[in-house]
Amino acid sequence: MKSFLKSFFASLLAIAVVIVVIAGVIASKASDKPEIEDGSWLVIDLYGGITEYSPPSNFIGEIVGGKGETLTRILCNLNKVCVDDRIEGVIFKMSASNGAGRAMLEEMRGAIKKVQASGRKVYGYSDSMNRHTYYLAAACDSLFMPSTAYMNFLGYSVTTEHIKGALEKLHIKPNLHRIKDYKSAAEMIVREDMSKHSRENKEWMLEESWELYCTAREEDRGFTEEQIVAAMEKALFSIEDAVEDGFVDSMMYWDELVEMLKGEEEELETVSQATYAKVEPKELGMGGDKKIAVVHAQGMIGGRKSKIDPMFGLLMGHESVNAQLRKARKDDDVVAVIFRVDSPGGESLASDMIGHEVAVTAKEKPVIVSMVDVAASGGYMISYRATKMIADEMTVTGSIGSINAKFNMTGFYEMLGITHDFASKGPRALMFSPFRDFTKEERKLFEAEHWRGFNQWLQDVADNRGMTFEEAEKLAHGRVWTGRQGMANGLIDGTGGLDSAIGMARELAGIDEDEKISIVHYPVPKSFFESLMSGGGFSTAARYVVWRFIQDDVSETWDMVTNRRMNMMPEMDIR
Repeated sequence: MKSFLKSFFASLLAIAVVIVVIAGVIASKASDKPEIEDGSWLVIDLYGGITEYSPPSNFIGEIVGGKGETLTRILCNLNKVCVDDRIEGVIFKMSASNGAGRAMLEEMRGAIKKVQASGRKVYGYSDSMNRHTYYLAAACDSLFMPSTAYMNFLGYSVTTEHIKGALEKLHIKPNLHRIKDYKSAAEMIVREDMSKHSRENKEWMLEESWELYCTAREEDRGFTEEQIVAAMEKALFSIEDAVEDGFVDSMMYWDELVEMLKGEEEELETVSQATYAKVEPKELGMGGDKKIAVVHAQGMIGGRKSKIDPMFGLLMGHESVNAQLRKARKDDDVVAVIFRVDSPGGESLASDMIGHEVAVTAKEKPVIVSMVDVAASGGYMISYRATKMIADEMTVTGSIGSINAKFNMTGFYEMLGITHDFASKGPRALMFSPFRDFTKEERKLFEAEHWRGFNQWLQDVADNRGMTFEEAEKLAHGRVWTGRQGMANGLIDGTGGLDSAIGMARELAGIDEDEKISIVHYPVPKSFFESLMSGGGFSTAARYVVWRFIQDDVSETWDMVTNRRMNMMPEMDIR
């Protein structure tokens, strides 16, 4: 027993020492002031999952699972490049296997144009390219790809998934009510295909996306719509053909690009995203005493605390988000708040709680909502009570509708040989039981309450957006819009990215264009020790690894198997 206890406590001590050593190494690296050589090139690797901002406890995730890239870090670094005389230019390493949405790519395009306007070159290098990623690549001064790289250029499509048949096979019966015809998320459960309203909504979104894409391609590369259609007819490109057709500027491997850029120097000086992120804006003369706070709200909405779910990914809880809004509101140096929203929606209660905190903050300081890839349904609910709202032209917004449901699981359990029996007292005790359907009377109550809550929300939208209830209703019932459409119909106030939101915040706070300001981001990422000591530090890390595995590794393997040529040796049974 003594021997066992000695070994046990020795192991614990060893683990503690390893943790302290790792933490010390990371802390020392984090505190190091980076040395940036003159003539350096910032290298941005656009590959894998891209989030708008660092996930909760991502510092631990960086150790155990690899840190994903964020839009915020990309935009911040590109802004610094514009005034940093040590940086010669930017190289975007990009792949079709990236998780950036259309609005994210649009914001990066805008940042590229700022870098180019500052007199620096931005080059693109890619080993695989598709129509989506090309939206960013075409904005670069030149695009280089190796001769064996993959390139496809296909038209737009939307695929919907329906699990009605699977639920029937599992003997699970939904009791669902939706408001209303355009709230197509419910169709996954109750239909086997798209309804005419769902198809109509998706088609007008595709038309809008097509027009914006063609306009950008003509602006960047001079391609006409006819040339884009012809390229989609061709679909699959060799890199030789892509060069000949003007999509790619030259066939080149990475070492050849390095050789070209280094010129007469012995080696090409490069700086990574992580290293350059340590350069404080104030070191480059960019900061000021007054602050504009950027509060980030990303992921599905639900519960109290923000966290990472291994299946659903990022979840924002109302207490976590509201705490950050209060910090910004109570900071006397913060003159305006930008509420950066990237969310497809979620729980109505949590959404309303966040929306209320936005309204409270907007009474004291200007609050500008800046929508990223999507701010729809609950994502719109947390936004519309701000002082002003802007979205990228390609942001998905609106979806003012609602879904409410319970599932009758009796058939599923009976299939497994499990039965249930009940005793109750008082009326409606089993109304929300998962082991029976609603009665007719219960269904009537259920739907009436659903409509009451929705109409209350819609009236609040109308009041805050300066509309009548009837005008707001024409835009609701689940309809979704691009940012440009949203501005045209009064759901938002303008289009643009984070830079536009900062400009609007300056104006509303009465800050002159020439006055320097500091941009501060909330929540502040936790250090290693903070993540370790906070509740659930290691469990958060584990969830991050599982989520990252599903989001990046599995999807990357699937893409490799389904979309790439594989030269593999046949299986042989050698005995």
